[in-house]
Amino acid sequence: MQAHQPESHRTHRTGWLRAAVLGANDGIVSTASLIVGIAASQATQHDILLAGGAGLIAGAMSMAAGEYVSVSSQADTEKADLARERKELAENHSYELNELTAIYIQRGLDPLLAEQVAVQLMEHDALGAHALEELGISEQGSARPLQAALTSAATFAVGAALPLLVALFSPVPILAVTVSSSSLLFLMLLGIVSAYTGGSSLLKGAVRVTFWGALAMGLTAGAGALFGTVI
Repeated sequence: MQAHQPESHRTHRTGWLRAAVLGANDGIVSTASLIVGIAASQATQHDILLAGGAGLIAGAMSMAAGEYVSVSSQADTEKADLARERKELAENHSYELNELTAIYIQRGLDPLLAEQVAVQLMEHDALGAHALEELGISEQGSARPLQAALTSAATFAVGAALPLLVALFSPVPILAVTVSSSSLLFLMLLGIVSAYTGGSSLLKGAVRVTFWGALAMGLTAGAGALFGTVI
């Protein structure tokens, strides 16, 4: 009988993958849109690069702050729920046992087996069992504010640097075209990589990010051409 290979799952990647994809996508889209919009207003290459560089720094810091605050709020909520659950376990252990047993019965276990499972799990780690089954909180999925903030800032900066480099080496008359077309290519590759890492459809991932990126750049270019303001 052959030994089974350990199964490989991707759920442990969801936290950092979400932050990484969000950061890189925002970096490409926002910076490319900013560059294309300013280029459409007939600005000089110096002004375009200055605005793009400022957008990179401001965007990276904004992503880091936003992710940290958002995920910290999630972490605070999780801590409050765990503290309440710990208190309930200490004050009414039998009720919590019945509650866990009821959860397993609802999932299809025989009542006697459900009680046995609940008893054994609570003897091993009562708080962990209730956190997972009652609150949906696990070690893998728990909120990590600093990780999310650093990941978002770093990936935003990398994403933003791509259209900025294209703008640096592109002739001004075709700068908007080269930045927008190359950025769409970058977004397509990002969608493919993120879909592959997450185990989803490559085509769906590529189309999704490319469409919204094209829409953002198109609207910004239209605004720049309409107002004609040199920043």
